[in-house]
Amino acid sequence: MRLDRKGRAAEAAIEESLSSAIVASDVELERILREVEQISKGLKSQVPDGKTLKVAQHPAVWSAVKQTLLERELRRLAVTDDLTCLYNRRGFFAVATQLLKLARRKAQPLLLFYADVDNLTQINESFGHRTGDLALIQAADALGHSFRDADAVARIGGDEFVVMSMEASSRVEAVLLRRLERNVRKAGSSERRYQLSLSVGVARFDPEQPVSLGDLMSQADRAMYDQKRKRSAACEKPRQTEPENSALAVAEDS
Repeated sequence: MRLDRKGRAAEAAIEESLSSAIVASDVELERILREVEQISKGLKSQVPDGKTLKVAQHPAVWSAVKQTLLERELRRLAVTDDLTCLYNRRGFFAVATQLLKLARRKAQPLLLFYADVDNLTQINESFGHRTGDLALIQAADALGHSFRDADAVARIGGDEFVVMSMEASSRVEAVLLRRLERNVRKAGSSERRYQLSLSVGVARFDPEQPVSLGDLMSQADRAMYDQKRKRSAACEKPRQTEPENSALAVAEDS
């Protein structure tokens, strides 16, 4: 469903607010932790001055620390997927918006990976939703181990994951995909009831021809579903055109 101009403007405003809230909470926490560290150092000295003792004993100091930590945790929960502990859709849009701004400013390309857990519906129907949840956790674990901490990794739907990576060369893309396939195999190696596999679409952000985050996600989503359809069609043929035990099917948006 395409958003009209007002809808896109509202979505952009929400993303900006979320990004600002995350950054603001980090700055505030950093400031308070620096103050607490200074107080701690003062208390550990042989003769702490009276001002340090007075500040350290003031209930407002520790109340501020607790309140800031609580607010930070609430913000973290608001942008975190309960099941996988990755970013949720809201968290991804907030972080990815900042990464896109950085890419435009530095004229740096980036990659967007859109991944879908294959046959999750069948897994749920055959073995129950707890097993389906386990498959999602395994997929999240594989994705988390395949990308850097600086990359934004999220679960944005029932069986859909997305990753924004600042590494955008073809060589690095190939390395990341090989690493992801290896980690998917490893994550599902103990499971005998089903084979864990992902279909992955890749879209490249070109700072010289910038597009919105929504458009970039749509490109990667289309590439992923094209690959999923090709894999499904190949499996229906008498002779397989690709290995049956492939843990990863990949397509790049052209």
